[in-house]
Amino acid sequence: MDLDLWLLLASVVVIAAIASVRIAHRTGLPSLLIYLGLGLLLGEAGFGLQFENAAVAQQIGLAALAVILAEGGLTTNWGHVRRAVPSAIVLATIGVAVSIVVLAATVHWLLAMDWRTALLLGAVLASTDAAAVFSVLRRLPLPERLSGILEAESGFNDAPTVIVVVMLSSVTTPLPSVGHVVLDAGFELAVGSAVGLAVGPLGGYALRRVALPASGLYPIAVLALAFVAYSGATLLHGSGFLAVYLATLVLGNMRLPHRVPTRAFSEGAAWLAQIGLFVMLGVLASPFELPRMVIPGLIVGLVLLLLARPMSVVVSALIVRLSGFDRLSWREQAFLSWAGLRGAVPIVLATIPWATGLVGAKGVFNEVFVIVIVFTMVQGPTLPFLARVLKVSAPAEARDLGVEAAPLEELNADLLQVHIPPGSLLNGVEIFELRLPVDAAVTMVVREGRSFVPEPTTQLRIDDQLLVVTTAACRQVVERRLRAVNRRGKLAGWYGERGE
Repeated sequence: MDLDLWLLLASVVVIAAIASVRIAHRTGLPSLLIYLGLGLLLGEAGFGLQFENAAVAQQIGLAALAVILAEGGLTTNWGHVRRAVPSAIVLATIGVAVSIVVLAATVHWLLAMDWRTALLLGAVLASTDAAAVFSVLRRLPLPERLSGILEAESGFNDAPTVIVVVMLSSVTTPLPSVGHVVLDAGFELAVGSAVGLAVGPLGGYALRRVALPASGLYPIAVLALAFVAYSGATLLHGSGFLAVYLATLVLGNMRLPHRVPTRAFSEGAAWLAQIGLFVMLGVLASPFELPRMVIPGLIVGLVLLLLARPMSVVVSALIVRLSGFDRLSWREQAFLSWAGLRGAVPIVLATIPWATGLVGAKGVFNEVFVIVIVFTMVQGPTLPFLARVLKVSAPAEARDLGVEAAPLEELNADLLQVHIPPGSLLNGVEIFELRLPVDAAVTMVVREGRSFVPEPTTQLRIDDQLLVVTTAACRQVVERRLRAVNRRGKLAGWYGERGE
């Protein structure tokens, strides 16, 4: 009966969380706030569920974050973020360091906080949250470079912040020196990168050459590979978060069989991980202890939002510009400063010192909890307005063209399923104007629930589903051509657009 009761309770919570996504979508708030609210309702101030084991919460939280990062890597288009990677890496390393130092120095002076706690608070809050960033920014019509910087940064910056938080959480060692932090962080990031860049290509190579008996096994295999990267790097004393993000980034951009269902499965797993993680953190919090943290939390949050984050962005942008990689305008820098959303990552990181028994760690957890709730409510809904005011939005951008593939082993061919999204310039293009290679053909169109074999002069429409058969050799050419027409229309070739 106990198991049945828990299963019923968990199912009701998941259904309520799924229903709340619509509310979050309409209001522009990340859904994490509703999930945290569900956790608080179930906890000691509501239904009385008791859970105060920070060590268990830490382990569950780290595993859930690995799933969320895996989804982020699998659904990130390398073509969109490639140009943004140098800026994202600088923001995730030097920018994180600047944010930690500025926030720690300021709260040490304003709140008379000891240096270890101040640095720990700065490290916990330095990382932007992948789930919050993905859930909000993927609904915003931003230029690819700007959204790419934010997405890649949120994927990269978990790794260095975890390393610093673990170092500062030790109760048996003094504060580490700067050199010690740099050397240890460099080693862990190097090992994590090596593991991720090994598991991703090798796993993708194997999946492309092993014909599994059921299509549902491919998503499970990809998620298992993500945990191979995470656990393998961790056992080698490297960064598991960096390894899982790089491995899934590689896998998500390879020509894998059943790629779209794999991404859909990863999104479902990430949603479930978010729901479980945020509800658990809500139960872990003590609502009666939170009110006294409101004033300190507001002070620290304002310092982070108005000083530490902007300084980290400005310094990073200057370094990237001097290195000759990219140049960010002041408008883009202002938006990046405001769009540094915090979510589950800082709260999970705050459980690390609490689990080690560091003095004052429970207060850090409560303070971070308040900061995440308050400033997510401030930043999330205002991002669309700020994007319009700063003129960094791109309303004319079409959504990415979804292309699914299933292998036809005996024919040495691929079957592509293409969905034409709203805003696509494929709308109105006739089949013959696609100019596909001779070894490819549009064999069927599904429109408004009706299937038919198209003529060369059939015009495509928004929300059409196309079935395209192509030889394996020219599949990449077909995909590039479809993406090019999706973005530029029938004159894509005149623009030199290849669709990559």
